[in-house]
Amino acid sequence: MLSFVKSSSRSQKRNIMIAIDSVLIPLALLLAFSLHASSGGAWVMMHAYLPVLPLLLLAAGALSVFLGVSAIQLNAYETAAIGLTGAFSATLVMVSVLLTTAAQIPITIATQIVFGISFFIFSIISRAALLRIVLAIYRRSSVRCRVLIYGAGTTGTQLVSALRTHENIEPVAFVDDNKALHGLVVARLHVYSPAHIAEIATDKQIDRVLLALPSLSLPKQAQISRRLKKLGLEVQALPSFAQLIGEEALVDKLTDVEPALFLNRDEVANVTGTGGVESYQGKTVLISGAGGSIGSELCRQVMQCRPAKMVLFELSEVALYKVDMELRQLAEDTGTEIVTILGSVTDGRQVRRVLSDHTVQVSLHAAAYKHVPLVESNPLTGLANNVLGTHTLASEAAKSGVERFILISSDKAVRPSNVMGASKRLAELVVQDLATRVPTGEGPIYTMVRFGNVLGSSGSVVPLFQEQLHRGGPITVTHRDVSRFFMTAQEAVHLVLRAGAMAKGGEVFVLDMGKPVRIERLARQIIESAGYTVREPANPEGDIEIKFIGLRPGEKMTEELTLTGKLAGTSHRKIFSADEVALSEIEIASALRALRAALAAGDEKAAKDVALRWVEGYSLAVSKQRDFQRQQAPMSQLRQGRCHLNALLGTEAQVHLSDRLI
Repeated sequence: MLSFVKSSSRSQKRNIMIAIDSVLIPLALLLAFSLHASSGGAWVMMHAYLPVLPLLLLAAGALSVFLGVSAIQLNAYETAAIGLTGAFSATLVMVSVLLTTAAQIPITIATQIVFGISFFIFSIISRAALLRIVLAIYRRSSVRCRVLIYGAGTTGTQLVSALRTHENIEPVAFVDDNKALHGLVVARLHVYSPAHIAEIATDKQIDRVLLALPSLSLPKQAQISRRLKKLGLEVQALPSFAQLIGEEALVDKLTDVEPALFLNRDEVANVTGTGGVESYQGKTVLISGAGGSIGSELCRQVMQCRPAKMVLFELSEVALYKVDMELRQLAEDTGTEIVTILGSVTDGRQVRRVLSDHTVQVSLHAAAYKHVPLVESNPLTGLANNVLGTHTLASEAAKSGVERFILISSDKAVRPSNVMGASKRLAELVVQDLATRVPTGEGPIYTMVRFGNVLGSSGSVVPLFQEQLHRGGPITVTHRDVSRFFMTAQEAVHLVLRAGAMAKGGEVFVLDMGKPVRIERLARQIIESAGYTVREPANPEGDIEIKFIGLRPGEKMTEELTLTGKLAGTSHRKIFSADEVALSEIEIASALRALRAALAAGDEKAAKDVALRWVEGYSLAVSKQRDFQRQQAPMSQLRQGRCHLNALLGTEAQVHLSDRLI
């Protein structure tokens, strides 16, 4: 039967509807005669009408085709189609009056009107019944998707009306957050509470949940969707009707905001057109870590200085490929030769060959592992790359005739509380030591540039917060009082290049990053910049919650930029020189020897002990952090105890009781 329904052409379906109408016309006449004749008189009147009945049927077929009544699809038979059927019925009455008058058949006008009304009713009933039959055929012959509608409002009811005529989708029930609707029947479907979705999905064999909540904010829709997906349900969201007709773009409202908007200060200008270009123009420049956030920006801005050759040194194949594709387009305008090197700065033989083969004149060392939690859990790898990799590249630079070596450092190197910061400080000490052993004018100019977090980089909180915002929250912040210094990659790199150009040898340059920014405030800015509100006790109906999860291993509340606090000005108002004590050549050699031994033995504790011994402030910061964590532990245990007690007590009054007990 299903194959017959699907294989029938439009003309065949139209002929079927004409045939049905042809059967309904005699039935409507018989009903009209029965209502206006005595017992047995209906058949007499019907017999008298027979001579003109074929003409009426022919006229009905022609009218049906002309008016398009027979071409109306069953699933589109709505108000307009009913009006057209009414016009069809009225026209049939007029044709019947003309035929009976011409044939002198005595039928009253009242009987003719009853005939028209009867035919009109029969037509509507027959099409409704036929639609049910066709849908039943589809249901029995194919697998239908059973859907639960989340939202029993106007959009939800309109969605149900549309789905009832769909051959493969069957609406089963509503769920709605409005308690006033629970237990009611809307659009012939029961409305349930969202708290019972798991039971409803099992009992009614739900395949999919459709979110009919276009007016609800996207974060809240994402929260509902994530909760439903945890139950194993497929979830789809219905766009608003404003979106469907083009008044509102069918795009995610959560468009990422430029990181510079969160600086709350003016951004520094680009390097071109100011001082420093001559140090890179026409030179061969090597950039290690060229595919990273800072490395790739170094490539872009150095390219603007028109170097003769750029050597891109990168460990990640994907990152190197991306930056290479981008720079080759820019190189067409500058005439710069691009060389890509896939490798690690810890490989001494490869580093030596690259520096020699390409006659590198300037080395910008940005290759480092910078994610604090990852380096904290992988200290051997972090120390090997950040310390020994720096020593390898910097020492080989001296042997290969490199003119300038610029180390990209971090504010986390100052009295670090984590392995990443300690490794960066050791890298600074290595470069400081090499700078003291180079005779003036006979070797590379070694320098270091220290700055804080880069907004928008792979390790920055901004992309993390924006991703959490896309998922509907919550946005996670480690502590309410945590603050950090921030710069954009563009201004950080600009100042790095300026500092590298003005270096005389051995300086630790510190960039002016403005005032530290509280991370909680930054999270609020990101939420509000996307057009949403923060959910908090003062605003329980807000869109996104900020959740405080506690400090991670190795994380400090605030960062510093210098060990001594003494800064000397330079020719650039945003660049300062820090006065810091370096280790002796013997101490650096001892530290490197101990670190290599620890790496060879795979001894993480021994490797950390090297940093604890030689990095100023590291051991003190670690001990302070341990004390802080011990202070936080009892509070954490109390919270866990209260959660267990609440689970046992279960009522709101008992929750208050648990608070008093604790």
